Amino acid sequence: MKKLLLAVIVLLGVGLAVWEKPQETAAIVAEVQKPEVGFAAPHFTLTGLDQQTYKVEGKRAKPLVLNFWASWCGPCKMEAPDLQKVYEKYGGQVDLYGVNVTSNDSPEAAMAFVTNYKLTFPIPMDVAGTVSNRYKVLAFPTTYLIDADGIVRKKIIGMVDAPTLELELRQLLSPKP
Repeated sequence: MKKLLLAVIVLLGVGLAVWEKPQETAAIVAEVQKPEVGFAAPHFTLTGLDQQTYKVEGKRAKPLVLNFWASWCGPCKMEAPDLQKVYEKYGGQVDLYGVNVTSNDSPEAAMAFVTNYKLTFPIPMDVAGTVSNRYKVLAFPTTYLIDADGIVRKKIIGMVDAPTLELELRQLLSPKP
């Protein structure tokens, strides 16, 4: 009888451990910083063209659109007016950082680009290329959508137009059940 009771207790313990494991795994995954959907966005601090400091580090007041670009990039030039349009429409609900990968560009070219396209959203400067490397940016433009909890929700490689970005933002901003 004691052996049977011990076997039942062991089975219950194993069953409980297996049942709770997925919840623990989900919590751990969210804490790992990785530029992939479902993971915490890698933290960074950069100085912008305006000499202000811009940070990504966990929870924030609003979701973030993080766009990596270079002034010589043709698709970036085509995308810039749409990013500005979305920023003007959603700027109160989301932050938008246009990270210039200055290691592949120059501050002067970035400033000329911003002036030419009349961009008013923050332009952090990735002078050393460390942030773009951390985010595994292999093509320009690359855009990440990061929720207010600091979790990457979408990665878009290549140009994104205003209607597509607005659709993604509406999904990001919609209340979760």
